[in-house]
Amino acid sequence: MIQFVQATRIASGSISSSKLRSALTTLGIVIGVAAVIINASLGASFNQFFTDEVTSVGSNFIIAYSDQPNIFYDSELEMIENTPGISGVSPRKTVSGEISYLSDTKSVSIVGVNGDFQEIQGIEMEEGSFLTDKDIYSTVLGYDLAKEEFGRSISHRSTVDIAFRQEDGTLIEKSFKVKGVLEDSKETILGGDGSTDMIVYIPISVMNEMTGEEDYGALFAMAESSENIGTVSDEVDKRLARNFGIPQRDIGNDDSKPYVIIDQVDVLEETGALGDALSSFLLVLALVSLFVGSIGIMNIMLVTVTERTREIGIMKSVGYSSSNIQSLFLLESVMVSVFGGLMGTAIGGFGAYIIEEALKLPPVFPFKLIEIGILVSVLVGVGAGLYPARKAANMNPVDALRYE
Repeated sequence: MIQFVQATRIASGSISSSKLRSALTTLGIVIGVAAVIINASLGASFNQFFTDEVTSVGSNFIIAYSDQPNIFYDSELEMIENTPGISGVSPRKTVSGEISYLSDTKSVSIVGVNGDFQEIQGIEMEEGSFLTDKDIYSTVLGYDLAKEEFGRSISHRSTVDIAFRQEDGTLIEKSFKVKGVLEDSKETILGGDGSTDMIVYIPISVMNEMTGEEDYGALFAMAESSENIGTVSDEVDKRLARNFGIPQRDIGNDDSKPYVIIDQVDVLEETGALGDALSSFLLVLALVSLFVGSIGIMNIMLVTVTERTREIGIMKSVGYSSSNIQSLFLLESVMVSVFGGLMGTAIGGFGAYIIEEALKLPPVFPFKLIEIGILVSVLVGVGAGLYPARKAANMNPVDALRYE
């Protein structure tokens, strides 16, 4: 049996004797493994990104909303507030309006909420503080609106005018004290401007007073713990359905209800499924590249076997067995593949980091990918080199010596 060190030396000599061919063969594996590493890392980053986006919307949230007006009032708010497992609830209503500062006016989305909304939505403040239930004519502004949209920066303790137009066309305008400015939203691949950077929050009681309405657009609640979100969400659904006269048998039918309930678990499951589908798609593309690289190795090894036919005959005539010949060619294929795999893993890790930074994705690199990259390289080397190695091992030494 040929010794491993000797076999390695012979295989290395064969590889180094055709440097350009070996380099081009290795390049196919480098590209294939790098593609696998990059796409697998990107898939993990997208999953983490979707999870971060959902959790940034709020903690343990349960949202009841409706496209129809006059659905939610104080009675529904109190009903959810009294549901076991609920730690906080806030109405939310969005109305188009205008904000004026230093004789400059901007059209904005104005959102009415109460004091629980900050904790439910996980809102962070750049300066000042968020609204409380005791505030009346106070407002909290998005970062870009406060710092970039007007001629001068608006700070907390500044005063702005907010106006709504009622259904009869009457313009209602009041002065509000700026109580706080929201933290600057981070840019993501989903858009350059964060969704809260141009927003205006005011107490919902004041909004309804100015607009002459009493209903709420949606009710945002927070479960006490992440473990019981589903149970609490189901209980909220049952109570609202009973309140609207929905038969128990129709609670599972969304079309029978004038509202929709979503919770953090539902959203995480949907985004998780989306992330998994995206990861699978990227991985399939990468495996195609790796397959092409393995075909390249097989082709080159077949050419090598043909070119070294006479050498194979000489080796057999001096005592090398068929298994020795097969091991030599298989080892040569594996060495080329593993070297390409190591390079591909390094390039793939670096490339994944660069792409994730460019797309502003959370940098996620599962280190098990290094092991996977090397293992895949070995498997590719064995798979691509097995047929050429067997072809070399099965050659008749007499015929091989006569080969020109």
